Amino acid sequence: MTAEGFLEGRRLQMARGVLLQCIMGGYPPARFYGCDDGDLALVPDPAQIHRLPWSQQPRALAICDAHELTGESSSLSTRGQLKAVIARYAALGLAPVVATELEFFVFAPNTDPTQPFQPPLGLDGRREDGHSAFSISSNNGLRPFFSEVYACMGALGLPRDTFMHEMGVSQFEINLLHGDPLLLADQTLLFKHLLKEVALKHGLTVVCMAKPLAHTPGSSMHIHQSIIEIGSGRNVFSDKAGEPTATFRHFIAGQQAGMADLTALFAPNVNSYQRLCHPYASPNNACWSHDNRAAGLRIPASSPAARRVENRLPGADANPYLAIAASLAAGLYGIEHKLEPGEPIQGEFEVPDNLSLPCTLHAALERLKRSQLAKELFGKEFIEGYIASKTMELTSFFDEITPWERRVLAAQA
Repeated sequence: MTAEGFLEGRRLQMARGVLLQCIMGGYPPARFYGCDDGDLALVPDPAQIHRLPWSQQPRALAICDAHELTGESSSLSTRGQLKAVIARYAALGLAPVVATELEFFVFAPNTDPTQPFQPPLGLDGRREDGHSAFSISSNNGLRPFFSEVYACMGALGLPRDTFMHEMGVSQFEINLLHGDPLLLADQTLLFKHLLKEVALKHGLTVVCMAKPLAHTPGSSMHIHQSIIEIGSGRNVFSDKAGEPTATFRHFIAGQQAGMADLTALFAPNVNSYQRLCHPYASPNNACWSHDNRAAGLRIPASSPAARRVENRLPGADANPYLAIAASLAAGLYGIEHKLEPGEPIQGEFEVPDNLSLPCTLHAALERLKRSQLAKELFGKEFIEGYIASKTMELTSFFDEITPWERRVLAAQA
């Protein structure tokens, strides 16, 4: 849209079905979004209109809400779903606080998708070989790229906590500062967009797949969650003596009750489960623990004021609005129903059957399809439409034969 049209308040409309468009470009049957496929109005959030600092031509981006033409939020909008979850907390006098940790890979351009990704050539003419975790070295040649990333984050008002080289080859992580869940979802979306755009300027490729490289750790989007009392700002996970509260236990129990049903919302792609099949540090379970990274729900070491629950299931490929909404909605379900969690686990442990999670997209979608809890939290229209779109993507994947199958199975009798 032209700047003039935007400033005049011209309404931007979009077909309702676009919110269920699958990643290959197709759509599920129209019954999932209304047989007329009528329009939605895109209503810009005044706090989320940004001049794009990496663009030579003056250009801006506005994050919008999707509203039905009758004025209410569309049930198919993931941003709208997150706002609805936040409103349910507010009705109880509570406000969730979240922070996201996003991991990503920086690669050389990959013009042939049948070939593996490779790290970019470093200043020493070599490619990183996997020994740079938490390194302060500059020999990977990415300092100019990250310098522009930092500058663009500043221009967009994206505060950052820490930035580091992660465990994987040419893998990095950013921790965004904790705050309002909607703001953090917006910031996570903007940061991923920023990364990819700045990378292109520097002749690089940023990949936010959950598992882009074999034999290498995948990329997560851990979600740290706490709840404060509106007005006082008190963390309701801790009492006056600094001890965990019943609300804290109920929140954990709600997450445990919902994680298996909602796995497809946290791990939305076929590739998501490649990350989860090697469970250390990418846990595919609903166990909880004090500071154990093998648990799906980890309670990091902290002061009572900072007591929080880290959901370690979502990958970097998750929709931040939907993943945060699903995690918070499950926790609120536990609070409202006063659920009690199982015992915390420590050290090496076996995952009980009732706390194991689906390990393929097909299994996760089947679990979501049977879930009354998911429909209660997000509505029948959203859940059925989401399943329809993701089923199209899964079918498309099964229509292709992978190099592994040709390499390993072709010679079998």
